Amino acid sequence: MAKIRGAVVVDVEGCKGCGVCIPACPSEVLDLAKEVNGKGYNYSFMKNPEACVGCANCAIVCPDGVISVYKVKVA
Repeated sequence: MAKIRGAVVVDVEGCKGCGVCIPACPSEVLDLAKEVNGKGYNYSFMKNPEACVGCANCAIVCPDGVISVYKVKVA
């Protein structure tokens, strides 16, 4: 049986770095980047991508709707 792994894609330029997605993640996958986007905000990124289960909690709580979650089958 194939395992499922999640992949989080953040629209870096649309993210305002509010951090609401970080505590919403049960696997502690997300964090705010030290770099800033074009608007001067620290954006969310996957600091621990191997732990993502694709639950999409981060996308659900994102007030700006800039997070997409995909599920990928891994062998």
